[in-house]
Amino acid sequence: MFSRYKKQPAAQPVESAPAPQAAAQTPAPKKATTASANAVARRPIQKKAAEPVASDRDRKRKERLSEIKIEMHRELLENLNLAALEKAGESELRAEISAISSEILESRDIVLNREDRSQLTKELYDEVTGLGPLETLLQDDSVNDILVNGPQQIFVERHGKLEISDITFKDEKHLMRIIDKIVSAVGRRVDESNPYVDARLADGSRFNAMVPPIAVDGSLVSIRKFKKDKLAIDDLVNFGAFTEEMAAYLQAAVSTRLNIIVSGGTGSGKTTTLNALSSFIDDAERILTIEDTAELQLQQTHVGRMESRPPNVEGKGEVSPRDCLKNALRMRPDRIIVGETRGAEVIDMLQAMNTGHDGSMTTIHANSARDGISRLENMIAMAGIEMPLKAVRSQISSAVNLIVQASRLQDGSRRMTSITEITGMEGDVISMQEIFKFQRVGLTPDNKIIGHFTATGVRSHYSERFRLWGFDLPPSIYEPTAI
Repeated sequence: MFSRYKKQPAAQPVESAPAPQAAAQTPAPKKATTASANAVARRPIQKKAAEPVASDRDRKRKERLSEIKIEMHRELLENLNLAALEKAGESELRAEISAISSEILESRDIVLNREDRSQLTKELYDEVTGLGPLETLLQDDSVNDILVNGPQQIFVERHGKLEISDITFKDEKHLMRIIDKIVSAVGRRVDESNPYVDARLADGSRFNAMVPPIAVDGSLVSIRKFKKDKLAIDDLVNFGAFTEEMAAYLQAAVSTRLNIIVSGGTGSGKTTTLNALSSFIDDAERILTIEDTAELQLQQTHVGRMESRPPNVEGKGEVSPRDCLKNALRMRPDRIIVGETRGAEVIDMLQAMNTGHDGSMTTIHANSARDGISRLENMIAMAGIEMPLKAVRSQISSAVNLIVQASRLQDGSRRMTSITEITGMEGDVISMQEIFKFQRVGLTPDNKIIGHFTATGVRSHYSERFRLWGFDLPPSIYEPTAI
């Protein structure tokens, strides 16, 4: 009936379907202990189990569909002509999978309603051509991060908050099969001898996995989804990440080719901020980007993108960010943008900023502008460069002009909490001045941050540079906001 994609059945007796295994029951969470009578000033601690909200009927239905799906997926792999699938279109393949699965269901006397059949066909299609249970989350635009803690626990981040998903894998073997499918597509491997891997999905999303025995309770997977529509400056202003005055200042800073570092913690929006700042770069400039995993989405015409590479199975073939940066300096760039500086490449980045590549940008992990300077000093020390501390600081102060601090606040919102200029050296200390900051006031009853952006009252050290380049900012943008 399905001669194009179905293998010809061999003349052998049909085995009876194995009985589905009982789903493992999640242990009930322990009850929270009552607070001490003496601790009347403390807020009561509410312990809540991380469980998806679902009725028993829905849970049993999903368990049943999961059992059927695993068995039918095995049958499909045995019946489908995988070589012919490469030339099949999506609609044609969906129809073929639906037809073969209906045939298998009838042969096993399994009755499903239309909704369950449709769901089963979709999940089988995802298993055959995609990433199984993860496909639904990858297609959900409201999900930013996918975090897998073993086969039975998948968390997602929506609107800055983590929540547990009701999607699970069948078991550790099912999860490992999906991990192997991802890493093999990009020429990587993961096993006991190489238990962690960093890769990129076909859509550009960042993928990281760590498998047993390093991961104790099952494989750990994190996926940072790639944003197809990058956020522009106007979008970030509308979202409250910073103000129009701060945007005008940053436009002047980027356009006048100040060297900028975006600092912040994990998930604070450093790459998003760097993308937004790059929109102010003139379209006529030649830009080279260097990243571990390509995430930047620059809209300029003349952009050269480079991606570092880890060593292969034999421990050879590694291309480090520093190697990319050294070669970039020989390729006549107007600006160099490094996705993240975390090691020895800091030396070459500072050299580039100091030797004619004004307007270069990078990101670092730091909690404040002053911490960012300390991080740069530490990275130079870890690179094995023996220089006096004063010489190191002098190199940093002459290379870096501006530090933009991005932070993820406790309510999940992301803000540009500080814009700080580096003005030079005073003795052995790098002198800095903060131009804009986010002033926190308090919390609402539902734990939302109350605060506002304000200038500090300090006039920019680069005001004359801005004026000479045609960006004569009004003095009013440096005046503190009165609340």
